[in-house]
Amino acid sequence: MIKKYEAKIIEIGEEVEIFSEENMMVIFDDSVPIELRTFGVIHEKVHLLEDIEIGDVLEIAGEPYDILFVGSKVNDTINEIGHCTISFNGETSADLPGTMCVEKKALPELAVGAKIQIYKA
Repeated sequence: MIKKYEAKIIEIGEEVEIFSEENMMVIFDDSVPIELRTFGVIHEKVHLLEDIEIGDVLEIAGEPYDILFVGSKVNDTINEIGHCTISFNGETSADLPGTMCVEKKALPELAVGAKIQIYKA
Protein backbone atom coordinates (compact mmCIF):
# COMPACT_ATOMS: atom_id res chain seq x y z
CA MET A 1 0.00 0.00 0.00
CA ILE A 2 1.45 3.37 -1.07
CA LYS A 3 0.04 6.37 0.82
CA LYS A 4 -0.60 9.34 -1.45
CA TYR A 5 -2.42 11.66 0.96
CA GLU A 6 -3.27 11.80 4.65
CA ALA A 7 -4.92 14.66 6.49
CA LYS A 8 -6.79 15.01 9.76
CA ILE A 9 -10.29 16.53 9.82
CA ILE A 10 -10.23 19.66 12.01
CA GLU A 11 -13.69 21.16 11.37
CA ILE A 12 -17.06 20.09 9.96
CA GLY A 13 -19.16 22.89 8.47
CA GLU A 14 -22.74 23.22 9.67
CA GLU A 15 -24.09 22.85 6.13
CA VAL A 16 -22.24 19.60 5.28
CA GLU A 17 -25.56 17.73 5.62
CA ILE A 18 -26.97 19.54 2.56
CA PHE A 19 -24.34 17.87 0.36
CA SER A 20 -24.55 14.52 2.13
CA GLU A 21 -28.25 14.35 1.21
CA GLU A 22 -27.01 14.35 -2.41
CA ASN A 23 -24.35 11.68 -1.62
CA MET A 24 -21.61 14.28 -1.91
CA MET A 25 -18.92 15.73 0.31
CA VAL A 26 -16.79 18.83 -0.25
CA ILE A 27 -13.35 18.93 1.33
CA PHE A 28 -10.99 21.90 1.84
CA ASP A 29 -7.80 22.43 3.80
CA ASP A 30 -7.63 25.03 6.56
CA SER A 31 -6.45 27.78 4.19
CA VAL A 32 -9.95 28.11 2.69
CA PRO A 33 -11.85 31.39 3.25
CA ILE A 34 -14.44 31.47 6.02
CA GLU A 35 -17.37 31.75 3.58
CA LEU A 36 -16.58 28.29 2.15
CA ARG A 37 -16.14 26.57 5.51
CA THR A 38 -19.85 26.26 6.26
CA PHE A 39 -20.43 23.53 3.66
CA GLY A 40 -17.00 21.89 3.76
CA VAL A 41 -15.19 19.20 5.65
CA ILE A 42 -12.05 21.10 6.67
CA HIS A 43 -8.77 19.27 7.16
CA GLU A 44 -5.19 20.20 7.96
CA LYS A 45 -3.08 21.37 5.03
CA VAL A 46 -0.91 18.60 3.58
CA HIS A 47 0.50 17.95 0.13
CA LEU A 48 -0.32 15.17 -2.25
CA LEU A 49 2.62 12.76 -2.47
CA GLU A 50 1.52 11.24 -5.81
CA ASP A 51 -1.31 11.97 -8.23
CA ILE A 52 -4.65 10.36 -7.47
CA GLU A 53 -5.70 7.80 -10.09
CA ILE A 54 -8.66 5.58 -10.87
CA GLY A 55 -8.22 2.39 -8.86
CA ASP A 56 -6.81 4.14 -5.79
CA VAL A 57 -8.68 3.97 -2.49
CA LEU A 58 -10.13 6.92 -0.57
CA GLU A 59 -10.53 6.26 3.13
CA ILE A 60 -12.45 8.62 5.38
CA ALA A 61 -12.80 7.90 9.10
CA GLY A 62 -11.66 4.33 8.48
CA GLU A 63 -14.25 3.68 5.73
CA PRO A 64 -12.67 2.70 2.37
CA TYR A 65 -14.08 3.66 -1.04
CA ASP A 66 -12.74 2.61 -4.43
CA ILE A 67 -12.00 5.63 -6.63
CA LEU A 68 -13.81 5.26 -9.96
CA PHE A 69 -13.22 8.68 -11.55
CA VAL A 70 -10.78 11.55 -11.02
CA GLY A 71 -11.68 14.86 -12.66
CA SER A 72 -8.99 16.70 -14.61
CA LYS A 73 -8.55 19.35 -11.87
CA VAL A 74 -8.72 17.13 -8.76
CA ASN A 75 -4.96 16.69 -8.31
CA ASP A 76 -4.37 20.44 -8.81
CA THR A 77 -7.06 21.60 -6.37
CA ILE A 78 -6.10 19.01 -3.73
CA ASN A 79 -2.54 20.35 -3.85
CA GLU A 80 -3.56 24.01 -3.88
CA ILE A 81 -6.32 24.19 -1.26
CA GLY A 82 -6.97 20.57 -0.26
CA HIS A 83 -10.20 20.74 -2.24
CA CYS A 84 -12.33 18.37 -4.21
CA THR A 85 -15.94 17.34 -4.37
CA ILE A 86 -16.38 13.66 -3.61
CA SER A 87 -19.41 12.03 -5.17
CA PHE A 88 -20.44 8.72 -3.59
CA ASN A 89 -22.48 7.72 -6.64
CA GLY A 90 -20.63 4.81 -8.26
CA GLU A 91 -20.24 6.73 -11.53
CA THR A 92 -17.21 6.70 -13.82
CA SER A 93 -17.60 10.29 -15.04
CA ALA A 94 -18.66 13.73 -13.78
CA ASP A 95 -19.44 17.08 -15.37
CA LEU A 96 -17.21 19.16 -13.10
CA PRO A 97 -13.41 18.79 -13.37
CA GLY A 98 -12.91 19.05 -9.59
CA THR A 99 -15.02 15.98 -8.84
CA MET A 100 -13.85 12.56 -7.69
CA CYS A 101 -16.37 9.71 -7.94
CA VAL A 102 -16.18 6.73 -5.63
CA GLU A 103 -18.17 3.55 -5.20
CA LYS A 104 -21.78 3.96 -4.17
CA LYS A 105 -22.16 3.19 -0.49
CA ALA A 106 -23.08 5.05 2.68
CA LEU A 107 -21.11 8.17 3.47
CA PRO A 108 -18.70 7.88 6.40
CA GLU A 109 -19.48 9.06 9.91
CA LEU A 110 -17.54 12.31 10.15
CA ALA A 111 -15.73 13.41 13.29
CA VAL A 112 -13.09 15.96 14.13
CA GLY A 113 -9.79 14.08 14.38
CA ALA A 114 -10.75 11.44 11.80
CA LYS A 115 -8.42 10.98 8.84
CA ILE A 116 -8.85 11.44 5.10
CA GLN A 117 -6.45 9.12 3.30
CA ILE A 118 -5.81 8.20 -0.30
CA TYR A 119 -3.64 5.27 -1.18
CA LYS A 120 -2.73 2.93 -3.99
CA ALA A 121 -3.89 -0.56 -3.04
